[in-house]
Amino acid sequence: MRRCTLLRALTAALAVTVAGRAGAQFVERFDSPGDLAAWECLTGDGEATMKLVAGDGPFASIVVDATRDRRNVWWALVKRQVSERLDLAAASRPDRELRIAARVRASDAPRRVNLHLNTQRTTDFHSHLMEFDLAEAGRWYTISMTTRDFDVRPGDTVNGQLALMDWGLGRYRLDVDDLTVDVVDPERAGPDLGEPLPYHPPVRDAATFAQRVTVAHDAVIDLANPGAALGGWSFLDAGATRRVLTAGGTQWVVMRFDLGAYAGKRVVGAGLLEMTTHSLLRSTDERKDFGLLRVAEIVGGDPSWRQETVTADGLRRGEPLERVVDPQPIIDWQVSPGDGSRTRFTISRPVLQRLIDGRALGLAIVPLGAIVATFYAVEHDGGRLAARLLFDTEE
Repeated sequence: MRRCTLLRALTAALAVTVAGRAGAQFVERFDSPGDLAAWECLTGDGEATMKLVAGDGPFASIVVDATRDRRNVWWALVKRQVSERLDLAAASRPDRELRIAARVRASDAPRRVNLHLNTQRTTDFHSHLMEFDLAEAGRWYTISMTTRDFDVRPGDTVNGQLALMDWGLGRYRLDVDDLTVDVVDPERAGPDLGEPLPYHPPVRDAATFAQRVTVAHDAVIDLANPGAALGGWSFLDAGATRRVLTAGGTQWVVMRFDLGAYAGKRVVGAGLLEMTTHSLLRSTDERKDFGLLRVAEIVGGDPSWRQETVTADGLRRGEPLERVVDPQPIIDWQVSPGDGSRTRFTISRPVLQRLIDGRALGLAIVPLGAIVATFYAVEHDGGRLAARLLFDTEE
């Protein structure tokens, strides 16, 4: 009975949402090449180039070439004014919001895109922005984002945006079948399509998570010495030897978790990867996207590597590195300095679900800019300070 009730509720919500898209005030279907002229293409923070072209069907394609980029911190977006077709007097009511939706298909996966709405008065460009996880390449996804307390007034210029960020150092394509924007009553509009993910959400209190899983295998691999096994990687001083993990230069940290006890369970909300700092070297000068660590999914290669013997070549198992470690980071984050301090990286719900389902094989910690960050390994002190995943599952 409960499943039937839930199915009816979801069906009704979907019907409301689809009906809202069909009758949206602003609709861009990219039916002709002339539709592309109204869209502006913008890139930044790297050397990626982009263009918006007619696809091989009644859709547009965002084509990005990042082969000349070096650090994979680029962004690329398409933007256009949508307010000319919106009832801004209605949108300014306290019981109304704007909803932007798009139907998209990615050339590579898993990847994220984001939807964003802003006006000429917007100063916080991370507000009214949501990311969406596209788990499969070549599959069409319909995604939507509804604003919350969007400050819009009659006479404003409202812009709708669709963006790609940090997809890697190759060539990529995002097909866009349509994009709509509408004024909605959020109480009646139904849930958003896809799974809206906040960009850099606040870090939740670690004590509030029900599940805690310590890393099963962790190791350092060195891209400059791809055949070297570094299972004995340690901090050495006169009095003691400490087993540690270091991310810096050409060295990456790789981790694998035993999540078999959660097979078939559904993750609820975002979780955390918690690591205990041993030491940190980085510049005190603050530079954007520099001196941070990136957390990325391991999506290919050897699924059962062991910390004592793993090498960069062994992990790859003949596959290109970008097919083994997803080049788009889950998150870029700062390291908490000080021996014994905890660094906590937010891990999105879709990534955690892929880890539990076995579709992701682990996590990698990659240096972003000049940084040498060292954490305690699972071999140190019986694993007391080892990395662990914190998350919640449905009962």
